[in-house]
Amino acid sequence: MFCRSFCFFSLCLFLPTERRASLAHLPNMRSSDMTSLPGFENLTMGYNKYLRPYFGGEPVQIAMSLDIASISSISESDMDYTATIYLRQRWTDPRLVFHGNKSFTLDARLVELLWVPDTYIVESKRSFLHDVTVGNRLIRLFSNGTILYALRITTTVACNMDLSKYPMDTQTCRLQLESWGYDENDVMFTWLRGNDSVHGIEKLRLSQYTVERYYTLVSKSQQETGSYPRLILQFELRRNVLYFILETYVPSTLLVMLSWVSFWITLDSVPARTCIGVTTVLSMTTLMIGSRSSLSKTNCFIKAIDVYLGICFSFIFGALVEYAVAHYSSSQKCAAKAPQEGPANELTKEMEEVNITNILNSSITSYKRKISFTSIEISSDNVNCSDLTMKTHEKIKFVLRNKMHRIISYFTIQNPSNVDHYSKLLFPLFFMLVNVFYWAYYLYF
Repeated sequence: MFCRSFCFFSLCLFLPTERRASLAHLPNMRSSDMTSLPGFENLTMGYNKYLRPYFGGEPVQIAMSLDIASISSISESDMDYTATIYLRQRWTDPRLVFHGNKSFTLDARLVELLWVPDTYIVESKRSFLHDVTVGNRLIRLFSNGTILYALRITTTVACNMDLSKYPMDTQTCRLQLESWGYDENDVMFTWLRGNDSVHGIEKLRLSQYTVERYYTLVSKSQQETGSYPRLILQFELRRNVLYFILETYVPSTLLVMLSWVSFWITLDSVPARTCIGVTTVLSMTTLMIGSRSSLSKTNCFIKAIDVYLGICFSFIFGALVEYAVAHYSSSQKCAAKAPQEGPANELTKEMEEVNITNILNSSITSYKRKISFTSIEISSDNVNCSDLTMKTHEKIKFVLRNKMHRIISYFTIQNPSNVDHYSKLLFPLFFMLVNVFYWAYYLYF
């Protein structure tokens, strides 16, 4: 009662003198009889805030405009963004028409006495209306019955993201406004000036993104209870990849190049080459874990950065395996030479100690053995021809054994030092080719 009396007094201050005089001649009415905005002669009777304008007739045309004050955060893990917006709604209520060309800004608490649209933000997770120092709302009434209703809202809205090309991705997010209870037979939503109805979004400066473009759409939401009007603001956000190049791509590339240093170290330097290989593998593993921990909730995606880190890890691990193969081949070759060189050295020493007498004795002994062999008589009856033929399974074993020896000899590294020589050329060449295909695919396809 006190609020309505106060509103009546405040509104009367804005009226012309003749209007105030006409109100003075009105019969005394109790505050309970004043159904709406007291102070205007044609508004004091018959206004019902529970009924929309043109009730039972044509739908109410509600024109909207937006000011994007800020987008404070964009979360890939939660797939949402938080924005502060100024939402302005305009509609015409013929019950609030008054004479004159003036407009009046009313106290925001008077919104409780007016019919207002039931607009809500689709896919909003959390929203609140600012209330410092008072509720950030504005009511402005024009003489032709047009009402301007403005709100300052901070909302967190879901945004479905495709992170397969992260961090070279472009995300499309939406801010959708829809009527909650009134269908298209009751209200119609329109943008006030098309794309020009949205301001401030082109001036935003975000930490990881750049606003590529935005546009407005008018749509309908088909629900079980009816068809509801919907306005859509759609904007594209392109991620700034320079930060990730400096933080992830450059260090991982340098680690790959560091693993190639071992190709210029001799095979005998086992501690040096092993230390380089193990250190680069562990450093690359730490880099991969750090990259994935920043997006812990999106590890189900195979992202572009994961592909690159996997490529770098493969090349680093390949350099370590290359040394293992080269060192093993070198040790096998040295082991094969050792038995051949051992008897040769012993034979040389014996030849130096042998005298002429020993040579003659050995010659006579060998001559006697040859004579004894000639005296042996071979009887054809004692020869078994079946023993001279080879069985089938023995033939198969013999053939398979020969083929295995050929295959092994084909893959046997004859000169282990050539492994490092070829690796110096092949590893950088393949890494550059993979980079060309990688960047071409994720940047242009």
